[in-house]
Amino acid sequence: MPDASQLLCANRLKGYSALVTGASSGIGRAIAIALAEEGAQVVINYVGHETSAQEVVQEIESKKGKAIAIQADVSKEKDVQTMFRKTLATYGTIDILVNNAGIQQDAAFPDMTLSQWQKVLDVNLTGGFLCAREAAKEFIRRGVVEDRALSAGKIIFISSVHEIIPWATHCNYAASKGGIMLLMKSLAQELAQYKIRVNSIAPGAIKTPINRKAWETKAEEEMLLRLIPWKRVGDPRDIATVAVWLGSDESDYVHGTTIFVDGGMTLYPGFTTGG
Repeated sequence: MPDASQLLCANRLKGYSALVTGASSGIGRAIAIALAEEGAQVVINYVGHETSAQEVVQEIESKKGKAIAIQADVSKEKDVQTMFRKTLATYGTIDILVNNAGIQQDAAFPDMTLSQWQKVLDVNLTGGFLCAREAAKEFIRRGVVEDRALSAGKIIFISSVHEIIPWATHCNYAASKGGIMLLMKSLAQELAQYKIRVNSIAPGAIKTPINRKAWETKAEEEMLLRLIPWKRVGDPRDIATVAVWLGSDESDYVHGTTIFVDGGMTLYPGFTTGG
């Protein structure tokens, strides 16, 4: 697979400011680095791993990019509002929000606690709402800046194939992603009048810390590949390249949709030979 620097080198986001939630590792980290490689100045949001967040900042700066790290729990309104104030104080405005922060707390449904249910919904769905609301306020306040971008701003949700695929023993996670799907579409419908583009990316199986047990050994990876017609587990860069495109003017007529980046996982591979 080509290195990210070979895929992302057009400087399509020069002069833009971007905030990526949950950017200290995994998909968020890859997206933040890719946005910076395309010229954006980036906020690395993290909740509990400052060292990892600062490592992302250092990697971006080592490539002559610009980034800062801001701690915030996206499920808490005051944290989110403070994070946006710091972002605007540093960069003046924001052009791209990537709502990536997400967690899993899995359990068989009869054993799932209210705390497990609520925590996942709070971070994955309410966190996306809170951040999108603050971004929309700034986009509406500033409006479209001619000769800079075709839109007033872009909101990108990182959803999951489980916004449409049911997932036993993960009902809280699947419910949060299904909620993101209709939150995204409803926002897209409402905010189009302000020239704010809203879309989602739905990853399939990606090699990140959150699902390490599913691909860490050869046997586990082979089991996972039964669900993926393309026959490889995804890399965070697969998601990052799409996020860059959605953040750029190249995708200006893409609005209110989910782009599935899943190697065909949503093609119901069990039916490849007739079911």
